[in-house]
Amino acid sequence: MKFQWALLFGFLFALIVAVFAVINVDDVTVNYLFGESQWPLILVILGSVLMGGLIVGSVGLVRIYSLQRKVRILKRENEKLKAGNEVKDHADKEELEKELDRDIH
Repeated sequence: MKFQWALLFGFLFALIVAVFAVINVDDVTVNYLFGESQWPLILVILGSVLMGGLIVGSVGLVRIYSLQRKVRILKRENEKLKAGNEVKDHADKEELEKELDRDIH
């Protein structure tokens, strides 16, 4: 359900940006470090939204990758701890069996 809401808000945002961009079609001056040029405002708006989306998406991918790496490390650590507890539990069971054998005999 969370994904559906995110998708719905994404479509709504895209629709708002598209309507805003289509309304603004006048030429504007874009200043670069090495010069300037005239561009239609619709391209400036859509290019800015696209670049913002790419930046946010790449930051999100890096975050997901780092979290997956942490999960993988923690899973390995958890397995090692479980294996250590199984050995300890097995040793405790053997000690109890020895004590029971002594008590019986």
